[in-house]
Amino acid sequence: MTYRCCVDGAETALEIGREGLGWSAGFLDFADVALLTPVNRRVRIDSLQGRCVEVSMLGHSFDGFWEELTGAFSARNLEALFMDGTPIMVSEGEYRTPEDRGRAKLALYSDALCILPQSEKAMRLPLCFAAELQTEGYWMTVRTRSGDWASVGKMGYDTQPFFSRAQKVMQETKETRARLSRGREPAAPFTQAGLFRTTQPELFWQAGFGPGCCAVELSAGEDAATYLYRFSEHAEAFAAMLEQAMEAMGPHREIIYMTDAQLSEKPLYRMALRRCAAVRFLRARSAGRLIHNTAHARRLEDFLRGV
Repeated sequence: MTYRCCVDGAETALEIGREGLGWSAGFLDFADVALLTPVNRRVRIDSLQGRCVEVSMLGHSFDGFWEELTGAFSARNLEALFMDGTPIMVSEGEYRTPEDRGRAKLALYSDALCILPQSEKAMRLPLCFAAELQTEGYWMTVRTRSGDWASVGKMGYDTQPFFSRAQKVMQETKETRARLSRGREPAAPFTQAGLFRTTQPELFWQAGFGPGCCAVELSAGEDAATYLYRFSEHAEAFAAMLEQAMEAMGPHREIIYMTDAQLSEKPLYRMALRRCAAVRFLRARSAGRLIHNTAHARRLEDFLRGV
């Protein structure tokens, strides 16, 4: 919908699109939005670059504008978290993480819990990696195997139904992932195999390790390649982050090897990186890739031997 209003004091027509806000003097991509805040019938939009855009003079359209803006921003955040399908339950409540807290839309899917505040702090918690889902009063805390945690709650009448469904979904997705992973043996020289998303069992990856290095081969798509990494962490710690990164990106393998310059032209991928520490971790340890050709096997062996 198009709104007659003022943007930074100048009267204009403003339109909310799937990717951001557009008006006669400019465009603001949702990838560059840090925070949306309603203030005295105005909307303040803080950008990641430090710019502030103020939308005012909306009149009776204010409520509709805010609802459409926040809905579009949440939908784009879900795209950046690579979410598909219909949520099992959606509510609004409070959330707490080690770095942030506030109010947010809370969406429970068949394999994840998504926290969608009106800021860049949107996050997806894959329930297949949940070590514990604990409820206490009006709060539910999800702890992952890596030690990360997030709490959600205070959803009014939705609180207990949301908690109950989350417990059920966590158990089901863990059982499904374990069943789908059984019998998926890696082919030498790879020693570890895994799924991307639990909801996409036909797509998988395998990894091989050497001294301070790892080679990962992805099954998704054509033009197969092997991706190389070097790391200083303990191999088990790297392997855990690798598994999380593979699950987070799903079949979007290009996000792990595109250059920063290429990523700057992909706003959705920039959003995805800001919202997933595991993928940033993996990209920071990239050592290139091997194309499948006649020299592939030898070059892979040399890499894993540390040559």
